[in-house]
Amino acid sequence: MSEPIPDLPTDITPQSRDFARWYVDVVRRAELADYSPVKGCMVIRPYGYAMWELIQQGLDRRFKATGHVNAYFPLFIPESLLMKEAEHVEGFAPQVAWVTHGGTEKLEERLVVRPTSETIIGTMYAKWVQSWRDLPILINQWANVVRWEKVTRLFLRTTEFLWQEGHTAHETAEEAEEETLRMLGVYKDFAENDLAMPVIDGLKTESEKFAGALRTYSIEALMRDGRALQAGTSHNLGQNFAKVFDIKFQARDKSVQYVYGTSWGVSTRLIGGVIMTHGDDGGLILPPRIAPHQVVIVPIPRGNWRETVLPKAQAIRDELVARGVRVLIDDRDTQTPGWKFNEWELRGVPLRMEIGPRDLEKAQVVLARRDTREKSAAPMDGIGAHVDERLTEIQRALYDRALKFREEHTSSADSYAEFKDIMEGRPGFVIAPWCGSAACEAAVKAETQATIRNIPFSSPPAGGKACLTCGRPAASHAWFAKAY
Repeated sequence: MSEPIPDLPTDITPQSRDFARWYVDVVRRAELADYSPVKGCMVIRPYGYAMWELIQQGLDRRFKATGHVNAYFPLFIPESLLMKEAEHVEGFAPQVAWVTHGGTEKLEERLVVRPTSETIIGTMYAKWVQSWRDLPILINQWANVVRWEKVTRLFLRTTEFLWQEGHTAHETAEEAEEETLRMLGVYKDFAENDLAMPVIDGLKTESEKFAGALRTYSIEALMRDGRALQAGTSHNLGQNFAKVFDIKFQARDKSVQYVYGTSWGVSTRLIGGVIMTHGDDGGLILPPRIAPHQVVIVPIPRGNWRETVLPKAQAIRDELVARGVRVLIDDRDTQTPGWKFNEWELRGVPLRMEIGPRDLEKAQVVLARRDTREKSAAPMDGIGAHVDERLTEIQRALYDRALKFREEHTSSADSYAEFKDIMEGRPGFVIAPWCGSAACEAAVKAETQATIRNIPFSSPPAGGKACLTCGRPAASHAWFAKAY
């Protein structure tokens, strides 16, 4: 029997009182997603799915610009395929959902509902690759996956979620590493330029890397409660999966070699990241590039406004739409302007435009920014260019504000005592010297719940520093944080 679905919240819990409750209130009250009767799974509502479509479009455009094409592979994976790569199986075993029956008949071989697709895709690549001329293969898949999670939270961690997973095969180790880093760079570019979410890019530790990978790289963002969010990963698989699934090719020198593989992915948790990076006690604040409605026009209903104000609002909407702006006119008779203002603030619309009879007389509109709540008058003449400029300003301002927050919540610690003091107080990133030992990493996690998010590419050398736990010479500066 599934758990009862809680009622839709009417008020939003302040961030300072309970950030986790604030997050769930915003997701449900803004109608991004809701709980489903299936435990651990969510229903993505139209407003939330519109955000996901814009995320898809922004990423898909970048993938295709780097030579990738889309394909689709089966949802079900035979048990024998999954069991071929031991490290991969061990990493995913606790999260696997099994299909044991088809109708009333017991299956001869159990099927896995894909937690990720390396095995099924590797099997197909083995059929498709014969010669170096068949390489590289640069395929991406937009799909759903299932990972049986014990603790779930809307968008951030659900049993079923939507994502994209890129899977590529290459002739050389150098090409595979170049691809792995290129796609991490694509994620960073998208996160910072479209989501206005500053991220730290770097190398994951051995204990945090993807099961079966040679190396894993990630982008890490900082949420407004001081916790980190892994926003995307890119894996250099080396020849591990190629050897297991026999993906071989005749090389240029006529020898037979295994391909070098990569895989990389981001998911609907990016929506959760946007909410927690930018939102406030009033609800969502959406970066214009992924806002379903970049501008909402609210006509003020006075007098014969449907004959005077509304036609002008429609004309402005058409002008903005022609410039590529996503615009909605809220001309409902059932709600007051004040109610509409609050509702669209809650939903995070970047720019609200108010037009009333007095504005018509002055040939102007009133613009209200969601990020600052500043109101200003703008002439109707040239309104398209003016709106474009405001939206660009809002996009940039949100990124700058998030970057400032990260900088203010990033600390350094050279001793374990100092490290623990910081972790117990103000949350955020803590940069500390680390020897590279998994034992030291595990000890910190067990005592403080903080994990190494990654070793940033920009991290300065740790020469002369001692590991914060064991005192041995440090190999690098690691970025620690409590994370989602």
